Amino acid sequence: MLKTVLATGTALAAICTVSIAPAYAQSAAAPAAEAESAPQGDDIIVTGSTRAQRRFEASYAINTVSQEDFEKIAPVNFADLIGQLPGFQTEITGGEVQNIYRIRGLPNDGGFVSFQQDGLPLFHENDGVFFRGDAILKQDLMTDHVEVVRGGPAPVYASYSGAIINAITVTGSDVARGKAQVTLGDTGLYRLDAYQAGALGEKTYYAVGGFMRYHDGYRDNGFANDKGGQIRANIKHETDNGFIKLNVNYVNDHNAFYLPIPTKNPLTGESLDKYIDYFEGTMNSPAFRNVNLKYRDGNGVIQSRNSDLSDGRHMQMINVGAQYEGDFDGWLVSAKAGYTQGKLDFTAFYSTTNPADPAAFASGYQARATTAFGAVDHFGYVLAGTNTVYDPYAASGLVMQGQYRDIHSKFYSAQTNLSVAKKFETGFGSHDIKLGLYGSLYGEDSKTLYQNYLIEVAGQPRTLDLVAYNAAGTAIGTVTDNGVLNYAATLNQGDSDAKMYAVYANDTWEIVPGLRIDAGIRHERYNYKGWAALTEAANLGDTTTLADDSTRAFTGVILNQKLKTHATNWTVGANYDFNNHIGVYGRASHLETPPSVQTVMSINPTIITTKADQFEVGLKLASGRSYLYVTGFYTNFDPLNASFLAFDPTTGRNDVNIPFIGEAKVKGVEFDGAWSVTPWFTLNGALTVSDPKYKSFASSTGADPEQVEGNQIVRQPKVYGNIRPSFDFTTNGTDVSIYGRYTYMGKRFVDLYNNTALPSYGTVGAGLTLRRGTWQLQVVGDNLFNAHGLTEGNTRTDSLSGQGSAEAIYGRPIFGRNFRLVIGKSW
Repeated sequence: MLKTVLATGTALAAICTVSIAPAYAQSAAAPAAEAESAPQGDDIIVTGSTRAQRRFEASYAINTVSQEDFEKIAPVNFADLIGQLPGFQTEITGGEVQNIYRIRGLPNDGGFVSFQQDGLPLFHENDGVFFRGDAILKQDLMTDHVEVVRGGPAPVYASYSGAIINAITVTGSDVARGKAQVTLGDTGLYRLDAYQAGALGEKTYYAVGGFMRYHDGYRDNGFANDKGGQIRANIKHETDNGFIKLNVNYVNDHNAFYLPIPTKNPLTGESLDKYIDYFEGTMNSPAFRNVNLKYRDGNGVIQSRNSDLSDGRHMQMINVGAQYEGDFDGWLVSAKAGYTQGKLDFTAFYSTTNPADPAAFASGYQARATTAFGAVDHFGYVLAGTNTVYDPYAASGLVMQGQYRDIHSKFYSAQTNLSVAKKFETGFGSHDIKLGLYGSLYGEDSKTLYQNYLIEVAGQPRTLDLVAYNAAGTAIGTVTDNGVLNYAATLNQGDSDAKMYAVYANDTWEIVPGLRIDAGIRHERYNYKGWAALTEAANLGDTTTLADDSTRAFTGVILNQKLKTHATNWTVGANYDFNNHIGVYGRASHLETPPSVQTVMSINPTIITTKADQFEVGLKLASGRSYLYVTGFYTNFDPLNASFLAFDPTTGRNDVNIPFIGEAKVKGVEFDGAWSVTPWFTLNGALTVSDPKYKSFASSTGADPEQVEGNQIVRQPKVYGNIRPSFDFTTNGTDVSIYGRYTYMGKRFVDLYNNTALPSYGTVGAGLTLRRGTWQLQVVGDNLFNAHGLTEGNTRTDSLSGQGSAEAIYGRPIFGRNFRLVIGKSW
């Protein structure tokens, strides 16, 4: 019933787009005209600048995303929101968190994006142990707006950063306000968001809010996808020359992780949709609700414990912070500090190798099984842990393996930022100088165990046992053990701590009104220490199965490690605004990203400081509510570490190191625009066109770097963007918004050799919002025409030379058609 209601609402939105617009022309002319007179670019931004300024005045690419934008974009997750901005190519198919954020010109899956709250990161590094910023900073009604910087001065104002995503939180005022909303979705989504803000006393204000959510999921796991929530609160006291603000964040949230699925039979090319539904199917399964993990500890004792896939990515995090800002006769002093402590318990079922012919798969174990059990006449499949015969040829005709990952990590991060800014008038223009000091003490530990399973090719797959029989038909041993192909195929444990500090400075020189030159520099020093537990190959001693013959075991010895490193980043830009409607700018920036603190709790890590030189030129046009920002960019990324660990099906380990070191050269142009066609119709759009190429690669493993030269960078398209029309009017006392979205993703490749393509695709979404008084009703639908599209590929096995097909047959499909209903009340 819910799905029918939501679908009907979205259909009405599409009909209203045609039928209501002409009737509106007279009723909303007056308020629309007032909006038209306000020049675009009056948004005040603070990210990446010495002090607050109008967006139009910025000499770099920046977007502000308001709550109204959140509503009209109606993203399925935070990555979907960011992906609607120019220059950001995101993959949203992993679930609610831990998605892919790529910035134009920087070939990385998220490590160059700094997530901040009110100008300070919650965790110093952009990537923790199997989490990134969107796992600890989640969008809800307590976010007033988000400011997003691409390139430009980002390397000076944050560590590891080619981009900054800064969530500005709601703060209270003398006028009490609040909102509550309920979201229902046909994917089993139930979510409550609320916030309240107001005054506690004279010049003292509060804001508190958050969300609770339960979600069955976009794919059918057989258990809930997301469950949990977040709460944030702050108190702000205004002083005579500034303010003091205290805040607290608490997250306790479970999020399932979707991994790639096979979409076609690699032997025949036929669709596997009848076995694994393209839009709903997943290898996540209730079969992994009670996984038995076995490994040998450092004392030689075999350990066994249970793990539950439905726990997903369980993030528990608390952050407390303080912020002070004061103006002392033109000296602007800002001090921010925060402390974060948390733990992550992560379970997921990862893809590994392609599905295989059952007979061929079994024959690969003939020699090992004969050595272990005696003469093997034939093999047979049974449902794991039973004697129930399973005939794969009566089903999909395939079997496959996957990898269960169980990771536990604790982390902490204390960070502080102190800056002083002062504007000086000189005989030749003015200088606005900012000096800052940033420091952080942070660290994390982890314990990681992977083990491999044999499964059927189906959604919510059952685990299988491969049984060896003698000539008499008697079972003499099993390749697997209750579905397990390899116990403890990967086993790691370690701990790390870091100290770092950075000094930075920026000068904005306004020579004459409209003509500004700015330059900034940031120098960072890091000191890491940590340890990693050494492992060795081990046989756990069960003679009835091969599953424990080749495992990793702790030796009882730890490797203590230290590392000191540093980075220096800089930026130089020039801007000239001819008037309030036309401006141009140019900028050069240098970005260095040192190795992660995780290197000192890893064995034989690749230690490399990546460097990128970025160049940008921009044109800014604004008139009323219409605007166009055009930015041309060129990035030389040298050295680029494109090395990866491949999956070895013989050992079941992700231990085949494929080192590839070279360069990336990316040139392109991005467009960010809004066209106010009439007072009641606006067309927003974003487009990025680029040529991402590999250059000058070398490898020490025998892989051919010549096959990489000039190729398109893995998983990065040449063209991507979106168009978002919006109709806004008032009729009979009801404010009506009707909006749509077309999102396009160009062709990409899964492999360095560009053998296997991820085809281009486009999706359509639409929504309707009605507001009357303090009530609001919204209906929104995504991927209305069930467009097909794949992301990622299968990175465990296809990163070098592809999947053996011209187009990908293994990957993470985009989500199918889905609808949401939102009912809210403001006060």
